[in-house]
Amino acid sequence: MSFSTCVSLANDNDALIYPWPWKDDSALRYAQENGADVASFERTFSGERYTLSPTSLRDIPAGHRLVLPSPNGSTIAFKARDCGAAVFSGCFRNRTATAQACAGFQRILLIPAGERWPDGSLRPAVEDYLAAGAIIAALGKRHLSPEAQAAAAAFRESSLADLHHCASARELQERGFARDVALCLALDVSRRACRLQDNAYRSEPGDPANY
Repeated sequence: MSFSTCVSLANDNDALIYPWPWKDDSALRYAQENGADVASFERTFSGERYTLSPTSLRDIPAGHRLVLPSPNGSTIAFKARDCGAAVFSGCFRNRTATAQACAGFQRILLIPAGERWPDGSLRPAVEDYLAAGAIIAALGKRHLSPEAQAAAAAFRESSLADLHHCASARELQERGFARDVALCLALDVSRRACRLQDNAYRSEPGDPANY
């Protein structure tokens, strides 16, 4: 309910998102190297124009370059890229566009990145798992692993309305970020896939005939 939704919103506006794994001074240096701004390390507005809150990116202008620190999503994206894979950031908002962009690949791996607890341990996130299932469901008939079948089935049997009451959503709502939850759980409102190219996520138009 943060990184992938931020990427989708920014790419919808033709802005560029540069993922970065660390929330420290290295993000500032990386932003300077790429002629970009860097988002605030916290979701709460603290003087920076953009933060990890998707709501803060709704009006980001076309061409704007923004470094968005994300320990899980960025690390996974860079490792996949370094293995030679085409890398996309998918979410509920652009699940059909993402499926269309990936349909031509023989092998597809979806990774629900989850979150981290304060002690650094993995925090599973049901919304990430169901978003992966949503993209798998939109891929149509393919040879699916048992894990992929389970994720797609979980999405088909779930209700996005129920996700407003999941742990991540409740936490954000209690902190005053209910609008972020609504943005995250909007299904298929974007017609653009988000592909990592030259270190930045950039938009790729989907097929309007399939909407």
